[in-house]
Amino acid sequence: MMRYSFFIGCQIPSRVPQYETAARAVLKNFGVELADIRQFNCCGYPMRNVDKKAFLLSSVKNLALSENQGLDMLVLCNCCFGALKNAEHIMAEKGPLQDEVLGKIREMGLNYQGKTRIRHYLSVLYHDTGIAAIKKQVHKTYKELNIAVQYGCHALRPSSVTQFDDPVAPSLFDELVAATGAKSVDWTNKLECCGAPLMGTNDALSADLFSRKREAAIKAEADFFCTSCPYCQIQFDTVQQMLVEDSAGQKALPSILFPQLLGLSMNIDPQTLGLGANKLDISKIESYLSKDKE
Repeated sequence: MMRYSFFIGCQIPSRVPQYETAARAVLKNFGVELADIRQFNCCGYPMRNVDKKAFLLSSVKNLALSENQGLDMLVLCNCCFGALKNAEHIMAEKGPLQDEVLGKIREMGLNYQGKTRIRHYLSVLYHDTGIAAIKKQVHKTYKELNIAVQYGCHALRPSSVTQFDDPVAPSLFDELVAATGAKSVDWTNKLECCGAPLMGTNDALSADLFSRKREAAIKAEADFFCTSCPYCQIQFDTVQQMLVEDSAGQKALPSILFPQLLGLSMNIDPQTLGLGANKLDISKIESYLSKDKE
């Protein structure tokens, strides 16, 4: 049985709780055991460009907590994943800052040696579970469903640090979507930022970045966006709902989280997957499902 410490970050429990419940339900079906470490704190992402020491202390504490239990870490949030990988990368170098951080970690009664592997949720499904095993759990395949996958920025870049997928021509997420029978369409703005980091700072530019992505996905005849990052999901779901309500004539393109998409094809109950928690109605996606396999 695969066992990981489960890092959900701050945004998911407060703003996208259905991502956690859907991910847990899917992973349980693949025999993945998740250890909840109550002492986990913020990944440090909000502090990364403000106070490097504070960023490292916050991030490395989480890594040390997982390492001290002898567990690799499974991460749902792209920003958390990128922040933790960045901290790991920085701590691999030797210097006064690293020594100071390690000293503070020891004062907490913890030890950090860089032994814990930081794994993205999609990577665990793709590399550890495997496409073949996923297909065996798919009881209802999607028919004539076009999906625009949103990789997000922080899992892909910088690729030398995250080591998630090819940053120019990624395929991991597309292949996972294809395992459900859905088609991952090619669209021009696929690897562009969703605009979420600018929300609250430059709302107009944030909305423009999102709108360009939506227009490109609609042009590619996508029926839904599919995300694996809470920030992207908030932008595509909550923010899009506000934009559509404020602008008459705008066409919404609903967004579904990947564990929701996969979970439905695995015959997991829609309520367990939290379909009703999404701001934009995604219930019509069930109409694309075929009958149970023989």
